[in-house]
Amino acid sequence: MMNDTIAQISSALGQGAISIVRMSGEDAVKIANKVFDGTDLEKVMSHTVHYGHIKHKDKNIDEVLLSVFLAPKTFTTENIVEINCHGGVYVANKILEILLLEGARSANPGEFTERAFLNGRIDLTQAEAVMDIIEAKSDLSLSLANKGLDGEIYKLIVDLRTDLLAIIAHIEVNIDYPEYDDVIELSNNIVKPKILDLLTKINNLLEKASYGKIIKDGLKTAIIGKPNVGKSSLLNALLREDKAIVTEIKGTTRDIVEGSINIGGIILNLIDTAGIRESEDLIEKIGIDKAKTIINEAELILFVLDNNQNLTEEDEKLLELTKDKKRIIIINKTDLNKELYHTFKNSVSVSALHKTGINELEVIIKDMFLSGEVNITDQTYISNARHIAKLDETLTSLNDSLVAIEDLLPIDMVEIDLKTAWDTLGEIIGDTSSTSLLDELFSKFCLGK
Repeated sequence: MMNDTIAQISSALGQGAISIVRMSGEDAVKIANKVFDGTDLEKVMSHTVHYGHIKHKDKNIDEVLLSVFLAPKTFTTENIVEINCHGGVYVANKILEILLLEGARSANPGEFTERAFLNGRIDLTQAEAVMDIIEAKSDLSLSLANKGLDGEIYKLIVDLRTDLLAIIAHIEVNIDYPEYDDVIELSNNIVKPKILDLLTKINNLLEKASYGKIIKDGLKTAIIGKPNVGKSSLLNALLREDKAIVTEIKGTTRDIVEGSINIGGIILNLIDTAGIRESEDLIEKIGIDKAKTIINEAELILFVLDNNQNLTEEDEKLLELTKDKKRIIIINKTDLNKELYHTFKNSVSVSALHKTGINELEVIIKDMFLSGEVNITDQTYISNARHIAKLDETLTSLNDSLVAIEDLLPIDMVEIDLKTAWDTLGEIIGDTSSTSLLDELFSKFCLGK
């Protein structure tokens, strides 16, 4: 329902200095005026802040600052009221409860942003960028999200659709006026080159998308090795905290220990796995089985070897198991005397205990995945998994149109594939999105956003 007024707590729940309760809808000011003891809100100018108290049944609830934003120059393009009250779960919920009693409806997750989209204030990529900003974990991921919010992704998709529409229009003219162009001439010398040009543009976007996805979501990173080679010490050194238990007893790490770090804008979602070896200990065996699964799922392997031990059969098995993965060999415990005389591609010597060599490891990781090719300032990167999937679908439709041309099918059959591609691109920006898709997307937003 777009004709009602919604309300929800927009700040994080919990103790804090300030909490924010937000309303949006035609009656937002009217409802707020019923419970606000202060200035008459129905007579104030837009984008103004007012001091007063929230009262209910002559009972003083809280001292507040209340902001009024009048349509259409608001986030949702509707009247919006924001009540800044004292932080705390009870007082914010009490104010929300009063607003609901006075005629507002509790907002669904993401409903404020959904209204901004449905009212034409933002497109679907900008709506998704709002959530990306909230979830950003680094300067690079924040810059990426802001490009989406600024409409850069929207412009990219609109340009692709404009090129595609020009091809479709050319075909339509031929269908309406058959004498206008020779069909073979139209297909091979006019339509086909333009489709190939579109394919090149989309493939270039998808090639850069891998960088964007890394910047946004980070890398699932598994730290593996035999028991007691220093995996947990390495995790602690990277995290700059003692999160994993470190002892000289083999098999101390019996489960999965997780953490995240920011390395030059790349988020490593670290997983310290139990040492992989044959074991009769049931609990340890479960941890080992988990570790093998994680190796298969990991995007980066940090394979730890002990500087004071020669390679064993277990090491060789792990080397074989991870040979096709993105992998860095870490020779640990270099603070001790004996050295391993083995050479590996992408290797680094460290002392996790004394935190030496960690900076060199971080440089290798950054170079391996970004290679100095990422420039957020000059380029726009597709990072949203849904957008990437839709671009892949668009490629399929465009390739199908080329097959139709090669098979000498009627030009209107080629047009069907091109229109499918045009609709698919439209789903990225919300121009051709179904109601069920929108409901699913906005349900992932937090309450009050």
